[in-house]
Amino acid sequence: MSSGTFRARPSDGIAFVSGASSGIGRACVIELAQRGYSVAATARRADDLKALAATLPAQIFAYPGDVRDTAGTKALIAEIEKDQGPIALAFLNAGLSLHAEREGFDAALLAQTYAVNVQGTANCLDPLLAAMAQRHRGQIAVNASLAGYNGLPSSPIYGSSKAALIYMAEALALMYGEAGLTIQVVNHGFVRTAMTDQEKDFSQPYKIEPAAAAKIICDGFERGGFEIAFPWQLTALSKFIRVLPYAAKFKVMDYAVNRAKQR
Repeated sequence: MSSGTFRARPSDGIAFVSGASSGIGRACVIELAQRGYSVAATARRADDLKALAATLPAQIFAYPGDVRDTAGTKALIAEIEKDQGPIALAFLNAGLSLHAEREGFDAALLAQTYAVNVQGTANCLDPLLAAMAQRHRGQIAVNASLAGYNGLPSSPIYGSSKAALIYMAEALALMYGEAGLTIQVVNHGFVRTAMTDQEKDFSQPYKIEPAAAAKIICDGFERGGFEIAFPWQLTALSKFIRVLPYAAKFKVMDYAVNRAKQR
């Protein structure tokens, strides 16, 4: 199988979604189940997972857990595969954004954010990559963000954690493609969640509902390719700014941020 060409189907095994109790994760669990998958959903909030599983009890299975726990996450994924069969598609979605970082840089906030966004993703990747590589097939998508493309003055911590995930996904796609694995990154704009609802200081253009985002993301799983990015307007702008010389980039970013605050 050539690099990165595997596209999972329900007949290949189950789907696994982290950060599944709300927002994008919850919507993707439901969308994947509606597309025929059995889905193992994990998050810390056991009651919310139980309610999610009750929406489609024959297809959605709740596995409470904390992705920050390295050993616990490895054991959880092993338990899921023992109970439900091989994981063919994994969406590593668990993430954290702390509004307090808007008030200034704080190393403690960085540690808290990275523990979920970066280390939590790595804790899932470790056992998933090992199991999928042994089977010579599997598909893993990492939920990053368009915020990872460029430095934002209001997001030195969240944005940099997402930049780390983009880099990690790129490297893993190169490392594991020949082993039959497809690695993808999801770079999205504004989606209506509890995380984005806390932002009151600037506008959020092209903001969409979680169900609409889930459809785009799951279409991307089926289509394949490395990046699933939306909306196209913010994606194009972010990629354009990304390649500018720094002097020009900083001027454009200052203008864009100030304009967003004025709206």
